[in-house]
Amino acid sequence: MTSRSRRGVKFPHKHPNGHSDARRPSFSDVSEEGSPGKSRSPGTLQNIQEHAMTAEDEKQAEYNKKKANFITRTLWTFVMIGGFFAALFMGHVYVLVIITAIQIISFKEVIAIANVPSRARDLRSTKSLNWYWLATTMYFLYGESVVYYLKHIVLVDKVLLPLATHHRFISFVLYVFGFVFFVGSLKTSHLRFQFSQFAWTHIALFLIVVQAHFIMNNVLEGLVWFFLPAALVITNDIFAYICGITFGRTQLIKLSPKKTVEGFVGAWVMTVLFGIVLTNILLRSKYFICPATNLGANIFSGLDCEPNPVFIPRTYSTPRLFFLPPNYTLSVTMSPMQIHTFFWSTFASLIAPFGGFFASGLKRTFKIKDFGDSIPGHGGMTDRMDCQFIMGFFAYIYYHTFIAFKRSSATHVLELAIMELTTDEQIEVIKGVLKYLSNQGIVKSEAPGALERLLTDNLVAQS
Repeated sequence: MTSRSRRGVKFPHKHPNGHSDARRPSFSDVSEEGSPGKSRSPGTLQNIQEHAMTAEDEKQAEYNKKKANFITRTLWTFVMIGGFFAALFMGHVYVLVIITAIQIISFKEVIAIANVPSRARDLRSTKSLNWYWLATTMYFLYGESVVYYLKHIVLVDKVLLPLATHHRFISFVLYVFGFVFFVGSLKTSHLRFQFSQFAWTHIALFLIVVQAHFIMNNVLEGLVWFFLPAALVITNDIFAYICGITFGRTQLIKLSPKKTVEGFVGAWVMTVLFGIVLTNILLRSKYFICPATNLGANIFSGLDCEPNPVFIPRTYSTPRLFFLPPNYTLSVTMSPMQIHTFFWSTFASLIAPFGGFFASGLKRTFKIKDFGDSIPGHGGMTDRMDCQFIMGFFAYIYYHTFIAFKRSSATHVLELAIMELTTDEQIEVIKGVLKYLSNQGIVKSEAPGALERLLTDNLVAQS
């Protein structure tokens, strides 16, 4: 039985003796469409060429996109660094303005990710309330800082004095107004959304505005308490990346797959070394270590104050050890602040990054890549500040627990005299101080009598 051959194709067949035909099909036996021995049709070549060009175009487009993103990211990195140092050298007020802008933008980004646009259109009061809570919280926190740090200004001004003495009550009344308005705006068909927004807004206020408030207090205590922790976080982030790509192998946490244990530890070591060196540089400038007693000061005018003892170098010596020669000790001279910087660097390296991990988990929850696009090439403001907030909060608590130079000041005495004494008692205090200064020969002996006559004349005129 012979097999019929089809066009261009021959099937293997058996010989009459039962053996199969071992002849391989020749190139001519294969159909024209798949024949490697014949020229491809022009249409087929054109399709292949177009496909190759499309793939090449896609690679080129992807390369151009990455290149443009790199250029944009680099440009805005230098813009942020330049703006940061410009504000730092121009004075405390400019730094406070930048912190205020950062917390407002961050609050907006965090609120936006939990907002449901379709429902927000129907409930315009919800969006308005979010900004009202922000304004009320900032008024309360800013007022606390102004009253505490600028007593010598607000407590002697006739207009500002009532606002200062009743600041907390005014803040409470403002919050109550917002609370009543929120309850009055509740709708039965949107209760879950409105209460979730209420809770989310208050969480954002705590995580962003409250912590930013402590960072502002650090600025008023002295620029070193603001600049040093911020620089430590940035340094740690840079070295975590460098050490991670250099010898990182072990994944640190699943929320951030690119973070490695080796990069984590290596960044800690480098941050400690950098922090000690930076502290040694900063403590030489009174502009950085002095409190903000003059809000008009800048890097050129400088500030003057009695340095906190933590900035004064000391010599630390080891006790007599049995393995050392007699009367021989090891000693090192350094400022106590450099020792504190070790703990600050450790927190910035081992704890502050968890603020970033928290933010990563939050973004995964809402299935977003960045909090926003406030900074071209970098994402949102919150993406850059997630570790800074918790670091600034830590710096404030640590400073007031272990470093603050506690003693009564003129502004503290002035606050007590104005807010806790009656008018007659205030006059008695003034008389007593003048009498003391007169006895010490600091003022003329006629000063107490002149004050007495001045007060008597004023009382007669008022009566």
